[in-house]
Amino acid sequence: MGNLNVAVLGPTGYAKDLGKKGTESDIIFYNLKKGEDTVTFIEPARYPERLAPLFYAASMADEAIIVLNEITPIFGEWVLMLDETGVERGSIILKNYLTPADLAPLLRGTVLEGYEFIDDDPIALRERLIARAHARKAVPPEAGARGTVTIDHHFNVRGIGTVILGGVVRGEIRKHDILTVYPGERTVAVRSIQKHDDDFDRAAEGDRVGLALKNIESEDLDRGYVLSNDPAICVGGRIKARATLVRYWPAPITPGMVLHLGHWMQFIPARVEAVQDDGERRRPTLTLALEKDLVYLPGDTAVLHYLEGGKLRIAGHIELS
Repeated sequence: MGNLNVAVLGPTGYAKDLGKKGTESDIIFYNLKKGEDTVTFIEPARYPERLAPLFYAASMADEAIIVLNEITPIFGEWVLMLDETGVERGSIILKNYLTPADLAPLLRGTVLEGYEFIDDDPIALRERLIARAHARKAVPPEAGARGTVTIDHHFNVRGIGTVILGGVVRGEIRKHDILTVYPGERTVAVRSIQKHDDDFDRAAEGDRVGLALKNIESEDLDRGYVLSNDPAICVGGRIKARATLVRYWPAPITPGMVLHLGHWMQFIPARVEAVQDDGERRRPTLTLALEKDLVYLPGDTAVLHYLEGGKLRIAGHIELS
């Protein structure tokens, strides 16, 4: 069974022609299934008023679909977000007589240079993506494997108890695993695992899952919480890290600025306490005081957002260690 997570950026509701609507909040999921292969489409709702849904959609995505009617600052923000989150594969559908040449200057030097321009044909697109999902090799079971799941939705289900929806971002998890909830370090047991409404004994990296949990109530959880049995997990409320700013960023980052740090399903306000640039304005080392703890694995990156930036709200990224 292969799964592919696809961010859909374009006119609101475009993804309804690609899959069946599932969970809906400030991000909307559409599900496509053929045999044992699945595609999860993720559409940011309440965007562009809110930037977080765009980050969530891009951070979950293996690839992206862009449907473009005109070149606007919103399109520029899509490009920056997909580039900063490293979504290296995707497709672009052009309308209103736009051509690839019109976009070339904006895509140059970003991951979107490798995106494919395709026709607006939902049937062909569904078949193409299901084929890509099928081609993804299932990760074989590994004795003693560790896994990490990020939570995007959680609720109580009568007769079952606490259920979370999320994605396996590292390793694998199994039914009956004991996982730690971060932040907070409570422990829970995995009662059952579902993928696209089917029951499974395990789930691996890239899978979208529903987990029924023991020993915790839904109200004790929140979006952005992480379930893991990986001892490498880090939790911190103060981060010192090297940043790389986007090429369009107009001015230095300065102490006192409030940025938002995006990592997995976390979108956390962070005040800049100190900046050291060693003469490299676009590669400063930042000391950040976070409003709440960040959960991550060493070697991860997190996207820097500046919500007061007007038309430029994506500042760059930092390297976590």
